[in-house]
Amino acid sequence: MIPPGESPAFIKQSETFTFAGILFDMDGTIVDSTDAIIKHWHKIGQQLGVDPNVILQSAHGRRSIDTLQLYDASKANWEYVSRIEGEIPKQFGLDAVEVLGARDLLVSLEVAKAPWAIVTSGTRPLVTGWLDLMKLAHPRYLVVAEDVQAGKPDPECYRLGKHRLGLVADNDSTLVIEDSPAGIRAGQAAGCKVLGLATTHSIAQLRATGPDWIVKDLKSVRFVGRAAETGGVIVEISNALRAEE
Repeated sequence: MIPPGESPAFIKQSETFTFAGILFDMDGTIVDSTDAIIKHWHKIGQQLGVDPNVILQSAHGRRSIDTLQLYDASKANWEYVSRIEGEIPKQFGLDAVEVLGARDLLVSLEVAKAPWAIVTSGTRPLVTGWLDLMKLAHPRYLVVAEDVQAGKPDPECYRLGKHRLGLVADNDSTLVIEDSPAGIRAGQAAGCKVLGLATTHSIAQLRATGPDWIVKDLKSVRFVGRAAETGGVIVEISNALRAEE
């Protein structure tokens, strides 16, 4: 998300890197469901008697169970959270769009059987609901909100993602792709390289967290192939934000 008046300088030339695997966030990274989530929290806020705008100030990138704990602890359970999140793609599916470049990137990774996974603050019904609705590639490995004790920016989710891909826990050659400051911090704390997407937050907000790269969307990330000796994922990154900007 690049606000009016903000004109960051992106480098057009591309660079190629090899990573042990790629871990994707979901919302704002593969699917932009911002409008759907706003409508969802307005609905839940009305049911709870809480101003939905207050909820939305801190809900993005955060597990719903953690958000609900702040306003109604009786609703902070996985049965309730999984049910309400599973309804989002069904009720508000027309309000979500693919992030540019996501479909082609996921297909190319899956066809090559490259090591990739989705690591999200959403529940399994929410993630699979969006992937099914938009007919996007399903990962063989998935880390969802129910799988961890603490949500982002805690690094537990990305550490678990690396484990499920069979990668060494302290291997810093894993790439995390994120759109939120909390997610970027989680990836960094898990010892990963992090690419920030300017899809839902301002450049200034992303830059403040210090990701290794910032790009507009996934059109700037292209799968090149697998490394012959290691099986690593070769990726081309283009149109990245200048480090000094």
